[in-house]
Amino acid sequence: MDNPSAVIGTNSWGSAAYEKMIRGSVVDTETLRAAMGAAVRSGLLFVDSARDYGFGKGPKLIGECCPAEIKISSKYTPFTRYKPGQVRDSVSKDLADFGRESIDVYWLHMPNDIALYMEELIELHREGVIGSIGVSNFNLRECELAKSILDKAGIPLFGVQNHYSLIDREWEANGLLAWCRENGVQFWAWAVLEEGVLTGPKKQGEKFAIMKAIYGGKRKKLDRLFAAMQEVGDAHGMTIPQVAVCFVANKGIVPICGCRKPYQVEELAAAAGTRLADAEMTWLQEVADQLNVKVLGPDLFRFAVRK
Repeated sequence: MDNPSAVIGTNSWGSAAYEKMIRGSVVDTETLRAAMGAAVRSGLLFVDSARDYGFGKGPKLIGECCPAEIKISSKYTPFTRYKPGQVRDSVSKDLADFGRESIDVYWLHMPNDIALYMEELIELHREGVIGSIGVSNFNLRECELAKSILDKAGIPLFGVQNHYSLIDREWEANGLLAWCRENGVQFWAWAVLEEGVLTGPKKQGEKFAIMKAIYGGKRKKLDRLFAAMQEVGDAHGMTIPQVAVCFVANKGIVPICGCRKPYQVEELAAAAGTRLADAEMTWLQEVADQLNVKVLGPDLFRFAVRK
């Protein structure tokens, strides 16, 4: 079973207008290809995608820019009630965009109609169209249900992909992370930088990006945490955002972090491979807990889960 140290997120891959709006800057396909070359050299061999990333252009860019060594994680988001063939159709579109015959890891992106969607995922797995099966934005009870369905089919639950960061560790507190460890299920964390909030204090001349603008007020409340992160980073040759990623990796969690440029890939690999002392981990947690600043919350998409 694949056990990556970190995963490259592609939610910011898209058209020039999309990238400018979301991240404040635009990169061309040659830069993305160079980033993927850096990923191969750094041993970061997974990218994470979904059909709607970049308003549909993200998966196409993966096909254009990722060499064969790069493995792909993708997702189906069940916004509607289950209809037979929905997942198969989404997978087929992914495969066409990726230029692949199979997808290495495939996730059910939301806990709607779990049993019905899982059965279709099981069919696709048995056909070899998708490899490992995971779930995303599931709580503990929903993870247990998904695992029980897969267990009956003789297929392991590969992983759980939920939000987790230095300032939002709810899935650790409520037992889901411990359950994953007890059952050999990987935990992949998205938004480990809290949409840019954990990149550090706002810098003069910083480019406008819609996500940073939305949550920018939160950054002002985290100066004391940033100071602690800076001190830890200085001790290990890391920046503040690298410390945020490193903290997650030191928890035994796989951080997913958006990368579009070679240096970002190299910094992600370095952060994921750095070990912090127990005292440093405890200090960062204590400061974060004292400030109690929340940005995305542990279960951002719960509103879209049907009763």
